[in-house]
Amino acid sequence: MAKKKEGSKITQPIKAQTRERIDEDIKKALTDTSGNATSKLYDEVLLFAHAFRSSDIHLEPDKDEARIRLRIDGILHDYFTIPNELHHRIIALLKIRTHMRTDEHRAPQDGRDSFATATGTVDVRASVMPTNVGEKAVLRLLSSESHNLTLEQLGFEKKDYDVIIRAIHKPWGMILTTGPTGSGKTTTIYAILEILNKRSINISTIEDPVEFFISGVNQSQVDSSAKLTFAKGLRALVRQDPDVIMVGEIRDEETAQIAVNAALTGHKLLSTLHTNNAATTIPRLLDMGVEPFLLASTLNAAVSQRLMRRACEACRKKKERSRADLEASLDEQTLELLFQGKTKLQLIEVTGCAECNNTGYKGRVGIYEVMEVTEAIQKLIVKRVSSQEIEDMAVAEGMTTLIQNGVEKVREGETTIEELIRVMKE
Repeated sequence: MAKKKEGSKITQPIKAQTRERIDEDIKKALTDTSGNATSKLYDEVLLFAHAFRSSDIHLEPDKDEARIRLRIDGILHDYFTIPNELHHRIIALLKIRTHMRTDEHRAPQDGRDSFATATGTVDVRASVMPTNVGEKAVLRLLSSESHNLTLEQLGFEKKDYDVIIRAIHKPWGMILTTGPTGSGKTTTIYAILEILNKRSINISTIEDPVEFFISGVNQSQVDSSAKLTFAKGLRALVRQDPDVIMVGEIRDEETAQIAVNAALTGHKLLSTLHTNNAATTIPRLLDMGVEPFLLASTLNAAVSQRLMRRACEACRKKKERSRADLEASLDEQTLELLFQGKTKLQLIEVTGCAECNNTGYKGRVGIYEVMEVTEAIQKLIVKRVSSQEIEDMAVAEGMTTLIQNGVEKVREGETTIEELIRVMKE
């Protein structure tokens, strides 16, 4: 039996109920005055969401009724509608479970909880925000199962994996992961930390928030109320005799400057950025005031990534697609990568079934662009050339671009061309 956490009502693994069963429990909760049915419903929604691999649960009030939506494999889906009265009760319960103030309705609040499943513990990160029709809540589900992915399991090509390993084993310098929110950057960073996590190494992090506990790693969290920012936390960590530093995100000029100086003075530094591809990490950091010669000396590798939904094994099938069919959706370069001189190709399409909850997709697969900062690229950084020139050099030296890696995953049948088009528009 899992250890009970204060405020949590789920103390042991419970089998997730069906959608129809939850609809019945919604009706029961409406007439319940004790609160037991509301508590049971809340628990069942958590377990249902986890069973369907949801990353987030949205509890949204509206003028007439509230809705419960789940983000599955990066896409939001409507699941349940409930009367606003029940929504208010669920929000009140949520605040108790996640240790928020129950008497505060006008200000945003954050909280945490956890619950047990048959396969492990799921941490819940809760956010409540007032709207003009009531309080909206989002629950982020952080499963220990996703954290346990190793670098080998993330789907890197061998040559890209080798670049990362070379960068990891350099005595000092930066490794940055880039991409939009929800692209798996933190998962990649955590996988790298697990490789570096040895008894002889002092690893310290400053995160916002700490998503997963890693035994042997000193993890700290940004706290605005205590004026602990990324920059202040990073400045303090440098004085903690670290071998490896992880900064959740480089957001501003001050953090960028301290990060580069830390890497320059003999530390390994891992962090994330929001850029479109690996090469654009260079101008982004230069725009933050980092000197070109310092950046060239400290950046070892940049990893850009996205997550695509994986085609459902149960309802996937091959369909002949012609180049002409896709000319309106893909540029000439991508068409050539996909068809490789042919006019027709057998590609995967999905229809949706019970196994994938009628979405056509189940699980996700990463696509990556791993840029090693070689001597040639260092020279370009010092010259302040454009990101396109840096990308061209990286490709000439063997880098696989995001679109190349994505097209290869489509050709291998891991996903659909429609999914690649959707992801590359992000």
